[in-house]
Amino acid sequence: MTATQIDERTAEDLKALAEQAGRDLEEASPLEILQWATDTFGKQFCVTSSMEDAVVAHLAARAMPGVDVVFLDTGYHFPETIGTRDAVAEVMDVNVITLTPRQSVAEQDAEYGPALHERDPDLCCALRKVKPLEQGLSSYAAWATGLRRDESPTRANTPVVGWDEKRQKVKVSPIARWTQDDVDAYVAEHGVITNLLLMDGYPSIGCAPCTRRVAEGEDARAGRWAGRNKTECGLHG
Repeated sequence: MTATQIDERTAEDLKALAEQAGRDLEEASPLEILQWATDTFGKQFCVTSSMEDAVVAHLAARAMPGVDVVFLDTGYHFPETIGTRDAVAEVMDVNVITLTPRQSVAEQDAEYGPALHERDPDLCCALRKVKPLEQGLSSYAAWATGLRRDESPTRANTPVVGWDEKRQKVKVSPIARWTQDDVDAYVAEHGVITNLLLMDGYPSIGCAPCTRRVAEGEDARAGRWAGRNKTECGLHG
């Protein structure tokens, strides 16, 4: 299927395509899944990355050198996360695209009051993550994520290829079936760039104000929005 043919497909056509691919590619390798995605969508496909590591970006670059890698700069990231983004842009065969919210942190503070993330983290995520991503994905028909089924109960049924109903796009999760051991093995084998915070007690990395170190024995995502009834930022739910 060519990009022109994709342009001519309706949302229902794309949804059917995604669901069929999810069934057909369930046992495929991440590289095979990404090869299908890049062959099918071409430049209308992108990878999103939180810059926790560059595993999916590295895999996608093997399938399509120069692939777009979309990064959300919320204004609240750790310096190490920005450093990871810059390193990926410098050394990998990808095109890093940085998205930013409509308002700076200072402008948001002026309108909503300081530290919105403490008072209404859902709204803060909506303003600084969800809306910028929706706008940034507008020119793509499909996008890839690094979601894995073993990360949390809310992600346990993640399809390798599925339909993003909210954005009306094909959503590809090529490493959905991988474990952390699989990720670590790929990083070691290919020398993939990873965020330095992974070695400093942060197995899951988000915005600095809403992320803490995880104690030994805690769930890997326990450091995200600790003490709050919140487990996702809204990008995937």
